[in-house]
Amino acid sequence: MAAAGAIMATAAMTAEAQQVQGFVHQQSDASGYEWPTDTAVINKLDQWRDLKFGVLFHWGLYSVPGIVESWSICSEDVDWISRKGNMPYEEYKKWYWSLADSLNPTQFDPAQWADIMADAGMRYAIFTTKHHDGFCMFDSRLTDFSIAKGPFAGNEKSDVTRHVFDAFRDKGFSIGAYFSKPDWHTEWFWNPEFATPNRHINYKKERHPDWWKRYQDFTAGQLGELLSGRYGRLDILWLDGGWIKGDDIGLDSILLEARSGRHPGLISVDRSIRGRNENYQTPERGIPEKQLSYPWESCITLSNDWGWVPDAPYKSPEKVIALLAETTAKGGCLLLGVGPTAEGLIEPEAEWRLRAVGEWLRRNGEAIYSTVTTPIYNDGNVWFTASKDGSTLYAIVTPAEGEAMPRQITWNGNEPKGRMTLLDGRRKLSYSTDRNGVTRVNLPKGVKAGPLAIKFRKR
Repeated sequence: MAAAGAIMATAAMTAEAQQVQGFVHQQSDASGYEWPTDTAVINKLDQWRDLKFGVLFHWGLYSVPGIVESWSICSEDVDWISRKGNMPYEEYKKWYWSLADSLNPTQFDPAQWADIMADAGMRYAIFTTKHHDGFCMFDSRLTDFSIAKGPFAGNEKSDVTRHVFDAFRDKGFSIGAYFSKPDWHTEWFWNPEFATPNRHINYKKERHPDWWKRYQDFTAGQLGELLSGRYGRLDILWLDGGWIKGDDIGLDSILLEARSGRHPGLISVDRSIRGRNENYQTPERGIPEKQLSYPWESCITLSNDWGWVPDAPYKSPEKVIALLAETTAKGGCLLLGVGPTAEGLIEPEAEWRLRAVGEWLRRNGEAIYSTVTTPIYNDGNVWFTASKDGSTLYAIVTPAEGEAMPRQITWNGNEPKGRMTLLDGRRKLSYSTDRNGVTRVNLPKGVKAGPLAIKFRKR
């Protein structure tokens, strides 16, 4: 993921962002959101906003030792960039690049990934085709620094990206390609004639316009490969590395060609770059403080890291459901980061949590999918969503983990009328509303502790 490059102007982040290691990539200034004018893009955005829940896979060289993705080869002196082994910097970079000779995921099973994520209730998938380290998880013709050129080259699934996309399309997912605009491996970004002091190009464009032009052509060329049709129709192009702008690589032309050809309505996510090519915003590792009226997505990790690390402290199913409820009530989608192992599998510790989330969604998903916001959207640990016609409201109760289920749920506003039911089991609930607008809902005996959803009509 990309480092925070701008101060959030309109939406503070929840404490979730403070409970993880590393940085957060904050969302762009809301005043800079620009609605697309392409009708096909607008329609696809509307469809995407109904999906609510997706998965983001970070998988690459960093998965072999189980370390933070790419950033350990950046020499910036910040606490979240750490290196194992106390090697000198240049020696460390050589060691990191050499991981290309070790990544041989012979157990790679994209069908397993798709089965788990579909069972988890997710409806769109974004796969990291290339992170900042420049290592391609697709068969790029423009570099040998690719999983398709190393020890995995002889495997029938060596063009990993194609197999991931195909597996998720078979499950009906919308498909997104994550792609890093910066590329620290190519000599046209970090040129070997100079040191690499930070994440930016390590030379002056004015002095070396030929190097800069080669970087631009290289990057546009790789995006052209991903959009060529070899990887099927894409729904989302998710561009990371906001210190390089889409304008730097000719993104307007790339999108025009893609949308007029194989990828009509392609959603562009030029992260943190305000304006026409950031079709939805992406606050990272946290949720905006208030409802937002334009398209957005909180990208949050299932563990503390985007990629796989050993003995990861995974979030509980209840925590994920609470994040999803809050995000939905505020008008966004939740993109959950899951890191496959170096062998190419989703480990059991992640799998059971994801399947538990899916079990809850099968019983309560009516309160999440294809819903819209309602003006009164929160009271304590109760989050409210609405059906598209506004006739039905849902109250999603997210008690603290380990908290015993109360016999009565209370909220202020959103006064109900008529029949009220639990979504899980469709049991009728009794309730009362006092003259101050406080509603008290009586829960029947035997209600399982944990998140629940209630359906009712608003007075």
